[in-house]
Amino acid sequence: MNIAHETPVGAVVAERLGRADVFERLGIDYCCHGATTLAEACAERSLDVDRVVAEIAESDLREAKEDFNRIDYSAMTAGELADHIMETHHVFLRRELPRLFDLMDKVVAAHGARHPELANLCNTFTDLRQELESHMIKEERVLFPLVKQLEAARAPFPIHCGTVENPIRVMEHEHETVGLALRQIREFTGNYQAPADGCASFKGLYDGLARLETDLHRHIHKENNILFPRAAALESALWPAGA
Repeated sequence: MNIAHETPVGAVVAERLGRADVFERLGIDYCCHGATTLAEACAERSLDVDRVVAEIAESDLREAKEDFNRIDYSAMTAGELADHIMETHHVFLRRELPRLFDLMDKVVAAHGARHPELANLCNTFTDLRQELESHMIKEERVLFPLVKQLEAARAPFPIHCGTVENPIRVMEHEHETVGLALRQIREFTGNYQAPADGCASFKGLYDGLARLETDLHRHIHKENNILFPRAAALESALWPAGA
């Protein structure tokens, strides 16, 4: 890809996932706001767009030299990508959400009196957990089976939700909610920097929340910028405009 100022940030990362590391470090949202152009994203962060393009090129070179075993998610079929998301990101969330919840209870009990910001953190994380657990069920029971059905179909068929665009819109809206919660968590944790008086559990909690954010960014990116457009294209091929 020739990365231009008007290239959407989601497309930049869709071509090579390693570029997400550059955007993560610079605070550029490539998942929920993947349609934002590189120029717009840089302007929002007061970044020099040409310098960012250069950093992406440097990242590509490092990746090539180190011969990372990167998976080309854009080369997967829609069904394969849906399975990958469930087997990788959904499994991660079902393991980490309860673990972090229990760890947060422990940290709040030990440090809540001296760190009142933990109350806001706990409330936001609890809401995020509920949102994500509900979100995964909708994907696994409704959207992902429909994506696979569209991929296997050779002729139009009745879709119980009218069109695949309907559940996609719901998922994208919920992704926005998740993105807002992650920004709040980053703010409440001071960019995941545990306080000087924080114990090992305190530091472990913040490290875990940072890993959760990174995984969710990649999770949402794969859906918003690769899987969902692929699903819409599959539907369009079965029901051509004007047919």
